Amino acid sequence: MSGEPGVNETELDRLRHPDEARATVLAQAKPLPVEWVPLIDAPWRVLGEDLRATEDAPPFAAATMDGFAVVADDGSPWREVIGEQTAGFVLDLDVTLGTAIRITTGSPVPRGADAVVPVEETEETEDHVVMQQGTVPTGSNIRPIGADLRKGDLVLAEGSILGPAETALVASLGMVPVPVRRQPRAAVLSTGDELVEPGDLVGPGQIRDANRFGLVAALIEAGAVVSWTGRAPDQRDGLRRLLADLLGEHDLVITSGGVSMGELDLIKGLLGELATVHFRRVFMKPGKPLNFATAGKTLIFGLPGNPVSALVGFEMFVRPAIGRMLGKRAIDRPRLKVRLGRETSPTDRIEYQRARVVLDQTGRLVATTTGGQASSRLASLVGANALLVVPPSLIPYPVGAEVEAIMLGSPLAESD
Repeated sequence: MSGEPGVNETELDRLRHPDEARATVLAQAKPLPVEWVPLIDAPWRVLGEDLRATEDAPPFAAATMDGFAVVADDGSPWREVIGEQTAGFVLDLDVTLGTAIRITTGSPVPRGADAVVPVEETEETEDHVVMQQGTVPTGSNIRPIGADLRKGDLVLAEGSILGPAETALVASLGMVPVPVRRQPRAAVLSTGDELVEPGDLVGPGQIRDANRFGLVAALIEAGAVVSWTGRAPDQRDGLRRLLADLLGEHDLVITSGGVSMGELDLIKGLLGELATVHFRRVFMKPGKPLNFATAGKTLIFGLPGNPVSALVGFEMFVRPAIGRMLGKRAIDRPRLKVRLGRETSPTDRIEYQRARVVLDQTGRLVATTTGGQASSRLASLVGANALLVVPPSLIPYPVGAEVEAIMLGSPLAESD
């Protein structure tokens, strides 16, 4: 099943430009079905369909300040206080010329009133209130019916992320349960005889399995549900059975290791047997040996074994795929033009350098790499708020050269 019909091994191993590889991935990533969830489970989910207001908001004219509800064009400075309107009920009284009703912020405006005079613009006696000015503009300090939303208005568009404000808005309109896209079910598999669990003692030639846990964190942040994780030794038959089981139960299967050219790089060969392989190599650094395949509706990413390569590969291809599966309106990180604060080394591929982007005192965005850029150096990702997109070059890019930065976070102030 290596590739589409008529696609040979040479074509699968052709170095793909990252943009071409990304387009191939996104062509296979389809939005998942919509499900209806309780509001308490909706925060940070992606809205599965447009929401339109089923009622006016607010549903009644409300005071925007504490004060007195009055008739706006009543010129009398003295008003008899005939009642008090607070939130949660409607007072059965009418405001007429020469009268006023004490009112609190957010309360329904009583019948007959068409303005609210703030309490600080009045002087109150035992049963009267004196206005510092006579007439007031009609509608003063009143939020009218439908001031926020009218029935039928678009509240939130499909693909919106339900953050605090969006969730509160949905709650205020009683739009429950909430239609959201189902989250992708993901499995993460690390391969290699050298791997041990993080809490285990490390023997000769062994390393702790960092990739699996870094990828789990990345999947959760991107919006997937990690339903299985594990590691497997370099043993072909057992690995094949495990992969076959995972493919039938998950929307995403992410592996790390086993995709290069060695005899024990088993994932590469097994994907050719179990799935349709779309590409195996990408013209990028780090992360050139990156396999992408599909089995039915399941997307499979065979990421490299070096931890930085795995996480950069995730950022470039897996994260956008998850965004597409969730139906997000925006699936890409922001990209900004920045100036290099340090000379780069020559590179034979498009290199994604880990960097800190700061806004300097002149208002320029300046990027400085986080030290050594070896694909095994996880520390290069810690504290990085950007990936610099450095094109191939036989000579270094000098300080001050302009490059594109994929922003993993917000630019920092120069003093940070």
